[in-house]
Amino acid sequence: MDADRSEVSEGDRLDRHVDWDRLLRHFSDAATRGAEDQQLRASRELRRLCKYAPERVLRETIAVLVGLLGSPNSAVQEAAARSLSCVARWGGGSLCPVVGQSGAIAALLRLLPQATGGRERRLAECLRTLVAFDNGNRVILARNGGLEGILHLIPLCADETRGCLLEVLSAVAMLWEVRRAIVHTGGLPLLIEAVSCGPMTSRRRAAHAIGLMATASRVHHMLVDWRVVPALLDLLREGDPQAKLTAANSLGIISSHVDYLRLVAQAGAIPLYAELLEGQDALGKEIAEDVFCILAVVEENAVLICAQLVKILRGDDEDAKAAAADVLWGLSGHNHSFSVIGESGAIPLLLSLLQEGGDDAREKALGAIVQMSYDEADRRVLADEGAIPVLIGLLRSESEELEDNAIEALVNFSEDPFLCDRVSEVSDHPLFLAVRVRLAIIRSSDEHLIRSLQQLSVDHFTSHPELM
Repeated sequence: MDADRSEVSEGDRLDRHVDWDRLLRHFSDAATRGAEDQQLRASRELRRLCKYAPERVLRETIAVLVGLLGSPNSAVQEAAARSLSCVARWGGGSLCPVVGQSGAIAALLRLLPQATGGRERRLAECLRTLVAFDNGNRVILARNGGLEGILHLIPLCADETRGCLLEVLSAVAMLWEVRRAIVHTGGLPLLIEAVSCGPMTSRRRAAHAIGLMATASRVHHMLVDWRVVPALLDLLREGDPQAKLTAANSLGIISSHVDYLRLVAQAGAIPLYAELLEGQDALGKEIAEDVFCILAVVEENAVLICAQLVKILRGDDEDAKAAAADVLWGLSGHNHSFSVIGESGAIPLLLSLLQEGGDDAREKALGAIVQMSYDEADRRVLADEGAIPVLIGLLRSESEELEDNAIEALVNFSEDPFLCDRVSEVSDHPLFLAVRVRLAIIRSSDEHLIRSLQQLSVDHFTSHPELM
């Protein structure tokens, strides 16, 4: 705190007493006409005063600093790059577009291939700053052949410089045309590496770019071959909240391909998505629900998912329990899922949630139960678990939606010859009769549609004997 107070007081003192115009003239003279040692001192002094200088003064220094990048002296180039980075970061990056449009990016790209050691790192850091703060600078880099240069340099650089250039790559990968070029130039392995190293902002950008690229089937396979799944899982495991969401979404896109349903689950994704489901972020819950419904197409995945959902339903977090019930609702539509749901022990927990949970949790738990009641085998297990009395109890609910859905399930039980006697007490209920008629009309309409489609198919083939 004392250091901050001292820094502020120094800034106030400089604002009041420094003749910035005179200093600017002195800097320009030293940078353009002075000896190399004067150019170095001028750049270093500018870097020291940068945080205090007015914007108009710093704008005037940009062209001079870009000129110093052309110095034959490597120390001067390094000092100019460091000062340009400071100017670009001034005011939260407000001068970054000005620096990028000054020719600095082209100069940095030209110098980097010949640079080594500390100079290489400072040039890469300056380039990273310019593309991190401004999308327009990314376009400038791409149009100056920067992508090819960066992809060529990354494998040749020392670790610190390599990290900077991977951050540059993740930033420019936000551009659609760059993503296409990355695929065509073999840059995918480096972009995947960018998911695994550097600050979270950069790792998140790389993961986001990969998610966008994975929508293309050919790229999808290439990404998996280059081990994108472990990289995204690491980010989902250790990232900050925003990075976790990005990784979860991109990994969900990867998992949507039937070839990788088992691979993603076996890599350990399911417990991590369960953590998202238990988290406070609504988008995270939505992503986890969607991915679970995709992964559960494979029965062994459904077993693992249901085990995680049961843990959540046994917990105390009402929102997480509602989300878990919603997933079970979605899973109940899969052919194999009811046996999996039944064996997991989820049904008693859903019934308990239906009786004691909040409105949202009860609605979703009931949705899952109604969906299960359409299958004969499912109905028997539900009945054995005590679902019918619970559903009848909902007819006294204050919620019309719960009543309607409970009646729908009870109608399904009433049409089962082995279970109809258990719902006889509600058979005269006005709502029960209305729903029964409505469902009968819907089923009749569905049957008519199926017969029409079948006849259409027959007519089509008989009128085209060459297809038979």
